[in-house]
Amino acid sequence: MNKIPVGIIGFGRMGRYYLKEFQQNQAYEVAYICDLDAESREVARKQAPQAQVVAEDQPIFDDKSIQVVVLCTTADARLEQIRKAVATGKHIIAEKPISDTLEHEWEAVQLVEQSPVMSTANMYLQNAWYHHVMREAVDKGEIGELAIMRICHMTPGLAPGEGHESEGPSFHDCGMHYVNLARWYARSEYKTWHAQGIRMWDWKDPWWLQAHGTFENGIVYDITQGFVYGQLSKEQTHNSYVELIGTKGFCRMTHDFKTAVVDIHGVTETQRIERPYGGKNLDRLIAEMADSIQTGVRNPLMPTFRDSAIASENAWHMVEDARKNDLPSIGTHEELEEIWEHRRNLKDGYGLLPRLNKNV
Repeated sequence: MNKIPVGIIGFGRMGRYYLKEFQQNQAYEVAYICDLDAESREVARKQAPQAQVVAEDQPIFDDKSIQVVVLCTTADARLEQIRKAVATGKHIIAEKPISDTLEHEWEAVQLVEQSPVMSTANMYLQNAWYHHVMREAVDKGEIGELAIMRICHMTPGLAPGEGHESEGPSFHDCGMHYVNLARWYARSEYKTWHAQGIRMWDWKDPWWLQAHGTFENGIVYDITQGFVYGQLSKEQTHNSYVELIGTKGFCRMTHDFKTAVVDIHGVTETQRIERPYGGKNLDRLIAEMADSIQTGVRNPLMPTFRDSAIASENAWHMVEDARKNDLPSIGTHEELEEIWEHRRNLKDGYGLLPRLNKNV
């Protein structure tokens, strides 16, 4: 079977992750890489010598042989690229959020839903093996009826002011993954929310936020997310877990970004499952897209643009609710400058941008 020609638009951190996965998947060939930054283009030429490396995306859309475009630019550039992809009949893999405002995100949803192109957004947790294991335990009745979800993800992570401004504060940029995950588990829509945040280091936006509330089917949730977990610690670490509590049992997941551990305490079985974490699960996402293109039938495991837009909208609701609920500020701008300097010199850390570590 002929390989699927791909154009990667945006060769920062995520663009480089995608390249590695495409190079290991025999279904694809990377034909183009695009980035405005000259140093990023130089990295692309070294990592993908067979690809055409360009500074503008138009040649990719003009090339009729390109079947898939991967949108790894900042969110404010994605809607125009989605318009071009739909107009030229190219399938789309987009980073989230799929655009920079809710209005633009829903326009992108309408564009792809009214088009024959295949599209997906990188809501990577839907493809994680550990979440499929836990949802299977729920579906088998091992924990009874799902009642309570507790989700936490705190790392040092992206510091305020380092970038991603078009993607919103921490709870939107990263937290919308967990807002989407809770909805995926609940198989229901959000009904209520109450959020509390904090403006760490006197930054204008909350950089830690906790939201709790209900789904329309009565399941309750709490979601905690923040890039505030020991930014200047001598040894950096994180705290990440998902707990599903039912009427009869529970299951939980933790990980260290290398190994994920699932504990199931069900009515008929007690299991502890340890497997490699799997990272961003881009290998699964691009495999699902290849399957969709080759069969002509959209793989149902692929997250949709609509999934991304709903997660984005609800994450924004929670951020805005936090702004109404005594959004305190603790920490100083001087501490934030110390964090920026610390992260500029880190060679191994959480969420480092390519501008901080060009060779990653």
